[in-house]
Amino acid sequence: MMFGQAFKSRVAVVTASTSGIGKETARLLAQGGAETVVINGRNRDTGAKVLKQLSTAFPATNFRFIAGDLNIPEQSHALFDQIQREIGRLDIFVHCGGSQVRPEFFTRMDPGTYQEQIDGHFKSFVICCQRTIPMMAPGGSIVAIASDAGKVATPAETMIGAMKAAVIMFSRTLAMEVSRQGIRVNVVTPSLVANTVSYDRVMSGETSSKIFGKATSKAKLGLPTPEDVAPLAVFLSSPYASKITGQAVSVNGGISAA
Repeated sequence: MMFGQAFKSRVAVVTASTSGIGKETARLLAQGGAETVVINGRNRDTGAKVLKQLSTAFPATNFRFIAGDLNIPEQSHALFDQIQREIGRLDIFVHCGGSQVRPEFFTRMDPGTYQEQIDGHFKSFVICCQRTIPMMAPGGSIVAIASDAGKVATPAETMIGAMKAAVIMFSRTLAMEVSRQGIRVNVVTPSLVANTVSYDRVMSGETSSKIFGKATSKAKLGLPTPEDVAPLAVFLSSPYASKITGQAVSVNGGISAA
């Protein structure tokens, strides 16, 4: 998808953007003329590699890599402190990523993972929004990559579904609050996304591979890839979506009509 120069003079931050949906989102923002794109990930070596790839492909965009696990509040705050100090403003924020806990039936789940799932799937996004909004001028856009699990009850996704539903309602309510500031908030809700670390993790589990293997067969339009999901996040961040806010839009290849 081509966005022309829709993002000219824009500063964007995309979390968990060294692979998958996040990386493709960062690439499309640069393709659309973004002035600065901050990419983020846990691994510094991977981040440096992606930074070089994107900078070479889009020399007109100023790419920056800031390492950090944003499921850890201190590292999330450190990322935004650096952005505030070195750039001073933010026009687009896209939140990718989540917990690394594999889907499992609730009665089999380790209670020790509850907080990790709350932090990864929900709290991280809340903290990022709290830091993002004061840096945004009218015309700013926030997009969360959540999950259809927040819309459709799915076995083995009790915690995931609860936290993604929280992201959706938080975003809808926040959209109403910040609309007076000219800021929009939307959510993209994929289901399974092929060619991602998340897909590999799901399919490596005994329980989750059985459940989601069946779900894959329902995607009559084909299982989405990052190249199918990222364009929606970028569209929602663009001037073309200037009147769209408080929405949660599915990209699932027909697995459901969520």
